Amino acid sequence: MENPQDRPPEEQAHATGADIYDEDGVVRSSFLAHIGAAIADRDTLTLKEDVGALHQSEVGDLLEALMPEQRRALVELMGADFDFTALTEVDDAIRLDIVDNMPNEQIAQAMQELDSDDAVYILEDLDQEDQDEILAQLPFTERIRLRRALDYPEETAGRRMQTEFVAVPPFWTVGQTIDYMREDKNLPESFSQIFVIDPTFRLLGAVDLDRILRTQRVVKVEEVMHETRHAIPATMDQEEAAQVFEQYDLLSAAVVDENERLVGVLTIDDVVDVIQEEAEEDLMRLGGVGDEELSDRILATSRSRVPWLLINLVTAFLAASVIGLFDATIQQIVALAILMPIVAGMGGNAGSQTMTVTVRALATRDLDIYNAGRIIRREMGVGFINGIIFAVLVGGVAGFWFDDVNIGGIIAAAMIINLFVAALAGILIPLLLDRVGADPAVSSAVFVTAVTDVVGFFAFLGLATWWFGLL
Repeated sequence: MENPQDRPPEEQAHATGADIYDEDGVVRSSFLAHIGAAIADRDTLTLKEDVGALHQSEVGDLLEALMPEQRRALVELMGADFDFTALTEVDDAIRLDIVDNMPNEQIAQAMQELDSDDAVYILEDLDQEDQDEILAQLPFTERIRLRRALDYPEETAGRRMQTEFVAVPPFWTVGQTIDYMREDKNLPESFSQIFVIDPTFRLLGAVDLDRILRTQRVVKVEEVMHETRHAIPATMDQEEAAQVFEQYDLLSAAVVDENERLVGVLTIDDVVDVIQEEAEEDLMRLGGVGDEELSDRILATSRSRVPWLLINLVTAFLAASVIGLFDATIQQIVALAILMPIVAGMGGNAGSQTMTVTVRALATRDLDIYNAGRIIRREMGVGFINGIIFAVLVGGVAGFWFDDVNIGGIIAAAMIINLFVAALAGILIPLLLDRVGADPAVSSAVFVTAVTDVVGFFAFLGLATWWFGLL
């Protein structure tokens, strides 16, 4: 059998997980080739030593870099040595591809080794039938914990919480609490707070670990506990829970049910994942691509993009119909056809800038009914000032280009109008959509673009028709 010490230095580094990334943060091609060769040779010893030494996030990056058949083979060959926590680090399509090709018995065995929040994260995407079969094979206590978390709506704190926590009664002493933590084998691997509960599991307060260590053993817990000021309802949206963490600089927070009973704990590592996911989701929705993943198949990707492209097509015909109203003017003055895209394009970009800032402010709740008026006035001022700046630039260039001061003046006036309207549309459309309950991140871009196109074409061609009609 091969001794890892006999390998080349580069492969020894791989075996320890020392440096699997290149200078761009991408998994090294040499490491991928090394793992690919081990998979092809069914070299389980090499895989268990080299992949087993990696952090779960590194295993996730490795899985995403491998071909689908290699991923499945890697999980199969590693068997019980595969860290299922790594599946929380990959996108949904890859996770489902791996899990769907595994027997439920193996998944159930792996679930017992995971923290409850990671187990729920993997189970929630499975079919109900598979969920039930896997849960039925778990010990009673674990099954009840996971079932309760899965019963909460998706993207809520209840789905994200960890059901392993430390809770003690208020009449215990600090000494009893310390002894309990030393002796109980079923405590979470890491925690920063001890929660205080009554006999019905109603949350009374919490004690930070550093306070426990600094207090005499004979002191009762109720004397050193503090009220849990930021308990998270289990049904609270995960994005709102993340905002609570951000506002109050929390490391962990109790999760309670509708009766204020302690049901879990939300930790900062899960909240960081939520913040990243929500930011990515907002960015994707602004582009009209929803929940698309890089690993999605061609047909699924096409299907997710078609609806908003169809809406965009309708708005494009609307803009084209505006141009059609002035076809006679365009035929007489060819310069108008050349300059039209400049007005519409500048308006679209200006509207997108305002819209992006507005959608993000709505998502983070920095924009509300109390400051909306001030922000609208600010954007109107920005749109007017930018309109004047680019009116001078574009008007001067157009007048010089076509040797016609009239053309320069018309496009300058149209530029001021469209950039002002673009600023208004960029903030008012997301606010209106948010007010009626629609997601502004998904819907705003198409409507803002439609407004700037229609107004831009109408202002430019309408002014030209009116002005040249006077001459």
